[in-house]
Amino acid sequence: MNELIQTMDRLFPQMVAWRRHLHQHPELSFHEVETAGFIAKEIQQMDIEVRTGVGGYGVLGLLKGGRPGPTVALRADIDALPIQDEKTCEYASKRNGVMHACGHDAHTATLLGVAKACSAHREELNGNLVFLFQPAEEVSPGGAVSMIADGALDGVDAVYGVHLWTPFPVGTAASRPGPMMAAADEFVIDVKGKGGHGGLPHETIDSIVIASHLVVNLQTIVSRTTDPTDACVISVGSFHGGSSFNVIAEKTRITGTVRTFDQKLRSDIKSRIEHIVSHTCAMFGAQYEIDYKWGYPPVVNHAAEAERFFKVGAQVLGKDAIFECPLIMAGEDFSYYLQNRTGCFMFVGAGNQEKNANFSHHHPKFDIDEDAMLNAAHLLIGMALDYMNDTDKC
Repeated sequence: MNELIQTMDRLFPQMVAWRRHLHQHPELSFHEVETAGFIAKEIQQMDIEVRTGVGGYGVLGLLKGGRPGPTVALRADIDALPIQDEKTCEYASKRNGVMHACGHDAHTATLLGVAKACSAHREELNGNLVFLFQPAEEVSPGGAVSMIADGALDGVDAVYGVHLWTPFPVGTAASRPGPMMAAADEFVIDVKGKGGHGGLPHETIDSIVIASHLVVNLQTIVSRTTDPTDACVISVGSFHGGSSFNVIAEKTRITGTVRTFDQKLRSDIKSRIEHIVSHTCAMFGAQYEIDYKWGYPPVVNHAAEAERFFKVGAQVLGKDAIFECPLIMAGEDFSYYLQNRTGCFMFVGAGNQEKNANFSHHHPKFDIDEDAMLNAAHLLIGMALDYMNDTDKC
C-alpha cells in the first residue's frame, strides 16, 4: 500500500489540474455530456475498461487486479449547480449561471487520481476495482438509480464514496454507522380560493391568508406531533401568490422540503401534512392540491464498513483526525448504492479559511482546500485495499 500511496501523492498536481479544468467547465444535472467525455478519455488512457452512457451520462471504469478477490466500487458525482460563480480566481467557472458549488469537480478529480494510481499497481490488487462516475446527484430522482438499473453494481461486493465537506477542517474525516444523511422529500401545495377586490375581502376566499396559516400550521408537526428526540425538519422554501396590491389572490403556491432519518416517521409526516392542508383549507372554504415527491432515502452506513472507516481513517489520516459524524440534514443519492450493497459514505474535511475555503456548499463563492482531494484519495484507496485484503472476505 505504501508504494501505491506514494504514486498517488505524485499524481496530486494532475488531480488539481483535472479539478480546475472541470471547475471551469461545469455542466448541470442530466446534461453532463462534455464532462462524461472528458472522464472517459482520461480513463481510457489508463488502460482501464470503460463503459459510457451508463444510466444516462454515467461513466464506469473496470480495473481488473492481478490476483483473485472481491470487487469494490468507488463512486464520484460529476454534476454542477445552477449558480453564478462569484469567486475571483484563475479557475472560476466560464459558464454563466453554472458552477461546481458542491465539490463534485473535486470528487471526480480525486477518483481519476485513484484510478490512475491503482492502474499502475494493478498486478498487486487482490480483486477488482470499479470506478463509478455518476451524473445528476443534485436533482431527484438522481443518477444513482439509473446507473444501478444499468448494471453499475453487477458483480460488486462493496461500495464506498466520499464527500468533501467545507464545514469540517481540512485534514479531518468523519462518518458513522447507521443513518448519517437525511431522506430529502419535497412538497408543492396549491391553495385555490376565490379572487376579488382588495377592498371587498368578504366576497373572496383569500388564498394568501390561508397559505399563511398553512406555513404556521405545518411547523406544529415537528414541534408538537413528533418525538422531540427524532431528528426531523419541515421547511417552507417559497411562497408565491398574487400580482397586485389591490387584488386578493385566487391561488397561492408554497413549496418546501421534509428531512427525516426514520422511514415510519417519513411516512407519518406525509400523512400529517395532507391532514393539516385538508383541514386548514376546509376551514376557510378553499380547495387545494398537493404534489408530494419522495426524494432520496436516508444514507445508512453498514456498521462493519463504518468500523472499517474508523480503522483505516486512523491509519491514513491519524487517529486525532477521525471523528463520528453528526447527523447531516442534507440528502445524497449514494443511499441507493447502500441499499444494494454493503458500504460506507464518508465526509472528508475541505474547509480552510486561509484559502477562502470557508463558504457553505451551494454558495456562489464556494471553494475547497484542494489538499482535501489527496486525503480523500488516501481514504478511498485505504478502504478499498482493506476490504480486498480482508481474509474474511476471501
